[in-house]
Amino acid sequence: MPKNKTHSGAKKRFKLTGTGKVKHAHAMNVHKFQEKTGSRKRRVAVDGILSAPDSKKIKKLLGK
Repeated sequence: MPKNKTHSGAKKRFKLTGTGKVKHAHAMNVHKFQEKTGSRKRRVAVDGILSAPDSKKIKKLLGK
């Protein structure tokens, strides 16, 4: 049985934590910051944790 390849798009967008949760970056954190409030900019700057059903799919793409 051949090995599964890691999905190259997923490995650029997601990271696994030490406990096995999947971290992701929020959207809207690249440009046009003058139009966004400070609280919104701070909120999207922090990495998020995926829900359990979504993380199961991403782990499969990452080969875990």
